[in-house]
Amino acid sequence: TQKARYNVLFHNLVCVHLKVFDDEGKDVTPHPLFRPDPKTAAPKQSKLLAFSDSSGAAGSVFLPFSIYQTSEEDGRSVAPHSRLQKKSHLLTSYNLSDVQVRREEIKEQLTEEDLDKRVDIYLTETETLRMLDLPTVVVSVESEDAARVLERNKIYVDVCKNRPGNDRFVEKMMQTINGATKNKKVQCDKIIMEDKGIVVTTWDLYDSYNTPQVEPTSKAEGSITSTTILESAGLARVHEEEKCHTEATLRSENFQQNLFFMERILMENIFQHKLAAYRQFPVLTEAEQEEHDKKNMDKKEQKEMLSDPSILPELNKTSDEMVPPSLEQLWSYRCDLTHQHNVSSMAWSKVNLDLLAVGYGAFDFKEQKEGLACCWSLKNPMWPERIFQCEHGVTALDFSMATPNLLAAGMYNGTIVVYNVQSSDSTTEFHTKHTGPVWQLKWVELDIGTTEGNKRERLISISADGRITQWLIQEGLGCIDLMKIKRTRSKKENLPAEKERKSEALISQWAAGMCFDFHPKDTYLYLAGTEEGLIHKCSRSCNRQFLKTYRGHKGPVYKVAWNPFTTDTFLSCSVDWSVILWHQNSQSPILTFSSTTTVVHDIMWSPKSAFIFAAASESKVEIWDLRISILDPVITRFADPEAKFTSVLFAKNTDCLLVGDSRGEVSVFELQDLAAGSSNESATVLKLTEISCEPPVSAFSPT
Repeated sequence: TQKARYNVLFHNLVCVHLKVFDDEGKDVTPHPLFRPDPKTAAPKQSKLLAFSDSSGAAGSVFLPFSIYQTSEEDGRSVAPHSRLQKKSHLLTSYNLSDVQVRREEIKEQLTEEDLDKRVDIYLTETETLRMLDLPTVVVSVESEDAARVLERNKIYVDVCKNRPGNDRFVEKMMQTINGATKNKKVQCDKIIMEDKGIVVTTWDLYDSYNTPQVEPTSKAEGSITSTTILESAGLARVHEEEKCHTEATLRSENFQQNLFFMERILMENIFQHKLAAYRQFPVLTEAEQEEHDKKNMDKKEQKEMLSDPSILPELNKTSDEMVPPSLEQLWSYRCDLTHQHNVSSMAWSKVNLDLLAVGYGAFDFKEQKEGLACCWSLKNPMWPERIFQCEHGVTALDFSMATPNLLAAGMYNGTIVVYNVQSSDSTTEFHTKHTGPVWQLKWVELDIGTTEGNKRERLISISADGRITQWLIQEGLGCIDLMKIKRTRSKKENLPAEKERKSEALISQWAAGMCFDFHPKDTYLYLAGTEEGLIHKCSRSCNRQFLKTYRGHKGPVYKVAWNPFTTDTFLSCSVDWSVILWHQNSQSPILTFSSTTTVVHDIMWSPKSAFIFAAASESKVEIWDLRISILDPVITRFADPEAKFTSVLFAKNTDCLLVGDSRGEVSVFELQDLAAGSSNESATVLKLTEISCEPPVSAFSPT
């Protein structure tokens, strides 16, 4: 049949170059889109040229073009024929494997039976055509690993060329995303291994064995054996005993005493050089020791130089001129407990000169808070030996001389408390009190009776309520008022033009007392400074009238102090920025020192010289030596910008000065190169007497 002939025709066309022409004779031969690589295997036969006999289609297959074949032997051409019936024998050697021919669709008439037939359709995937292939680049050509990667790529290409046809080769492709690298670290506490041992006595074993067994309440608890219960009970008992033993050891007196000694040793090691300088002991470092040895080697030469009388005065003169007196800070008494507490007063113990009592309390009503009274020792400058908590600010304190363990403290609310420094719990409080702040108190040995040796110590205080009170500790904690300070009218009110004002009543009959000081020799006489700026000379034998009144200050008098060597002169300081030197026989000032523009809180005479005194103002502390100058202080030490000096105190056994400030610090300064007091007291008294006997017009008042 015609269908069979076409099958034979297409199967026999091998290795023939074909050209396709249309009816008009134009070459319409299709060009292949894919040009196979000659190195690769021969492509398979196109599925479009394969005819299946089982397709079920009837009729012939028509080609819509003509085919010409050129013979290489005779050069003849074959005429076109649409049916290809007669010339089929000439095309037996032709191969149409590279030509894709589209079969002409034949429309068939479908019957109802054909429509009812079941037809299976299979969908298959066509071959993949790659239009563009860009290989990925992972390593740069300029990198160090480029040569190694290229070599590996060559090996891989060779493997790929040789793998087609291998039965074990399976080609698969996948794409994954490279996740970011992460560093993970784990930190845990170090596991500490400990060896523990338990000493068990026979009675512990007996008690553990006789411990009643606990009945289990559930199946899980029922599995616990009696041995485990006994072991846990024994361990708990041992742990409690160890804990009790540790607490008892820490609270024992021996352990506390050992800690106390260890603390003392550490403090002495830390402050060794400073404590030696405080006690004026020579402390030589290694460099100073070498210099000292050199000086000893040249001892003969120095003796020869000093033996010359003409050279000795010059050496003394040059040494005095080149080294001026100064203050060198050694340490400060301070701790976290006293931080930002104002230092209101300081006092040395009368027996133990290394024990210092410091009161902490504010002077202003708006700044009031809880106060402190601390006892500091030279053996531990970093923490006080005794700490007494007070509900109100401490404004004044002093140690007793007859009973050195008693410390009296005055409060801002007018209360007076006596502490026993030997015990931190022993406290005595007077039932009666002042109605105003206690600005100063002092233990004074008063003469009692006619005999000279009959003296008894009394506690004297002065308050803002205008009372100077004597407290009786041995006689039921009672008190006696030595003086009630009355207000004094100024001289201007006594003028004739203002007589009408005499009938006007004063707001308060009593003047607020600020300070007092008893005479060093005659304890019946004492001075009292008031808020009016006046200083009254009073006597214990007359409590209704003042002996004298000294007028010179224009503000409240904060401190008065008798000269311990010349008992006829005294000093006073005030809010008016001035310090005045007085003579008790003259109501006019002898000298007025006005070298500051701030309030002068405290003054004190030096215990070693009748000419030296210290004054503490808010901005600076000054050391005056009247033998050198009455115009300027010989030493000036300024305060820090955030602090104010409030009190000053000389050390009794060394050349040191203590200064308290508003931050709660008590600074210890060493007086360096300050001339010592003269041993001839008669000459000292004579010189001060000459100054005091001068007329008031010659009194110097620097501005």
